Amino acid sequence: MAKKATKRKPTPTKRKSPFILSKQNKIILGSLLALFSIALFFSFISFYFTWQEDQSMLTEFKNRNEEAKNLLNKFGASVSHFFVYKGFGISAIIFPILLCISGIYMFLGLDRNGLLKKWIWGLIFVIWISVTLGFFATESPLLGGLIGYEINDFLQDYAGKIGVLLLLVFGLVFIAVRLFKLTPEGIASFFRSKKEALASEFKSSKKPEPETEESFLPLGQDDEPIIIDTYTHKAEIPHLEKEPVENDFEITVQTEPQAEEPQLNMEVEHIVEEQEEIDLLANKLVDDFGEFDPTLELGNYKFPTLELLDQHGVTGGITINQQELEENKDRIVDTLKNYKIGIAQIKATIGPTVTLYEIVPEAGVRISKIKNLEDDIALSLAALGIRIIAPIPGKGTIGIEVPNKNASIVSMRSVIASKKFQNAEMELPIAFGKTISNETFVVDLAKMPHLLMAGATGQGKSVGLNAVLTSLLYKKHPAEVKFILVDPKKVELTLYNKIERHFLAKLPDSEEAIITDNTKVIHTLNSLCIEMDNRYELLKLAMVRNLKEYNTKFKARKLNPNDGHKFLPYIVLVIDEFADLIMTAGKEVETPVARLAQLARAIGIHLIIATQRPSVNVITGIIKANFPARLAFRVTSKIDSRTILDAQGADQLIGRGDMLFTQGNDVTRIQCAFVDTPEVAKITEFIGSQRAYPEAHELPEYVGEDSGTSVDNDISERDGKFREAAEVIVIAQQGSASLIQRKLKLGYNRAGRIVDQLEAAGIVGPFEGSKARQVLIPDLASLQIFLDNEGAS
Repeated sequence: MAKKATKRKPTPTKRKSPFILSKQNKIILGSLLALFSIALFFSFISFYFTWQEDQSMLTEFKNRNEEAKNLLNKFGASVSHFFVYKGFGISAIIFPILLCISGIYMFLGLDRNGLLKKWIWGLIFVIWISVTLGFFATESPLLGGLIGYEINDFLQDYAGKIGVLLLLVFGLVFIAVRLFKLTPEGIASFFRSKKEALASEFKSSKKPEPETEESFLPLGQDDEPIIIDTYTHKAEIPHLEKEPVENDFEITVQTEPQAEEPQLNMEVEHIVEEQEEIDLLANKLVDDFGEFDPTLELGNYKFPTLELLDQHGVTGGITINQQELEENKDRIVDTLKNYKIGIAQIKATIGPTVTLYEIVPEAGVRISKIKNLEDDIALSLAALGIRIIAPIPGKGTIGIEVPNKNASIVSMRSVIASKKFQNAEMELPIAFGKTISNETFVVDLAKMPHLLMAGATGQGKSVGLNAVLTSLLYKKHPAEVKFILVDPKKVELTLYNKIERHFLAKLPDSEEAIITDNTKVIHTLNSLCIEMDNRYELLKLAMVRNLKEYNTKFKARKLNPNDGHKFLPYIVLVIDEFADLIMTAGKEVETPVARLAQLARAIGIHLIIATQRPSVNVITGIIKANFPARLAFRVTSKIDSRTILDAQGADQLIGRGDMLFTQGNDVTRIQCAFVDTPEVAKITEFIGSQRAYPEAHELPEYVGEDSGTSVDNDISERDGKFREAAEVIVIAQQGSASLIQRKLKLGYNRAGRIVDQLEAAGIVGPFEGSKARQVLIPDLASLQIFLDNEGAS
């Protein structure tokens, strides 16, 4: 399937719309528009000087012997008569200006995003000026044109002159506010600044007071440099000839040298001004072009429709079997009475697969006594999967969950169509299914921030993964989220190959986006660690704390792409069978997974790990500590339940999508939404048939330490940091790329190449798995002799 998909890739890129102009045609058409606009401009101007003489020429257009006085002859007379006299009057000159701007945009190949805005405002100006001149210049109809005159005549018939005048004033206010961004505060500040400027100019024009001998002290050649500190103070001047007058003036005083304080003040002011300039530039860009839209490249992308999902025979809500409810209630009451436990109240809440019976025991009954009767109640009800919640958190009741005899299927369609999911204001909304109270259960993956799934074979784990991916496909644009899919079984996630160029991320030069080889899994995880480090560097430069703030700042055009900034999509790593990776790769997988789980939350990288065997050697303490969100389908033992949930209950589920979810607090029982394989196929086919990105989202290149053991020892091709790296390795007596990366502040790829060159030179030993390479040079003196001899030879 993957090979067929790759053959289809080039076909959509070869199609070219007949309406898309080539660069040469744009230059030709742009020059034509610009020259035509110049011709219109001169014909309109000439019309006001020659229109009376050219009136008779309008009917003689076909006569070649007649000649008009207009600068463009009969063509100019006819066109200007149509646009100026019959049209908008003198405001028709705006049309040639707009045409000239359009021609320049096309000729120079400029971005035409702001061109439509210029045309809209140009037309508004044409109409407003024409109507205004038609209102005031009634004796000169050529100023407002026939359209301006007729509009005024029409409006005055209904609103009178005062009404039309008020409409014109409103139009002027609208233009001033929306186009020129004028506000009362802005006008007040403008006049205030003018007033202050005039006052300062008047003050500076006054003759300055004569300086006294004590004002400045002369500096000798041997004197130390003295910094002059000025401040404003109110005082009397007894040594002046005039009478003492109390006033504001500056006294210049000699102080001790304070070089740091003026520099500090100047630096702070510079930073503030620079930040203000950045904000002003960003605001101007937003005003001109709008906020950056990451979805613009695939602007015509269509989200999957509900028709792609099946209803699975469910037409309405849950069918209530009153007889079953009464029988279960009587059996619960009788069983508790047999053990002398009285019940004050009982209530039933019906879910799709499980009914919750809430009981209020009589006073004096111990909760542990009811909890110990779990097996007895299950025996009396003849039901599998009885679960007692004693007590229910937040309520003064005890819950007994009893499976329904006829379970209802929760379709993915009903969950996706629910208002709770459609109106969810979440970054990464996931609709798992429905709770016991038949409410759609929606959570935000971005706040989990990682999800650990476990369940025995055939209990619904793969369907749960499909529900997660389907939720994100229905809610997020391809520019907003990318998936990294790891499928050691090679059959569970194959269908998502069709959306490779829309939603998937992969390593450079990788043939398939769905990762099935364990070696590629290790490289992908390490590449994801590099992506994490790169993103944190961008967040540091942008001075933000998380991905949402970073993307908001980038959309507001406050981050410069020339500095390496770009819109960062969320990345969701999905591993279908984690136990197989741990068994085959061990620490090489666990280490990057643990590092991602600990650090990747803030930069939008989220992990979803699923396993059939939730044992302690697979789900280690480091991994569990960083996965607060747990999802458990039915497992085979209480030990497995405690491993995944830190509590019992997962071993008492009934299977077929029945699951427990916890996010560190309460445990919620959910019936997972069912999405079948044909439904996933239709969704991926719908998305894959649309226009996509040229390639899948590329992760950073990762070069493993075991990938370059046969590097040629060519001194001329060595890295510029080779000698420094050798000194770092010899001093630490530890040969690893990560050490070089930290000490010399290099990228991982470059550090890996330097390690290969060190191995080829004989400074470090070969790759030894997870251990650091052996350093073959004992000290710096030996290294210096070794490198000198190598250079001499």
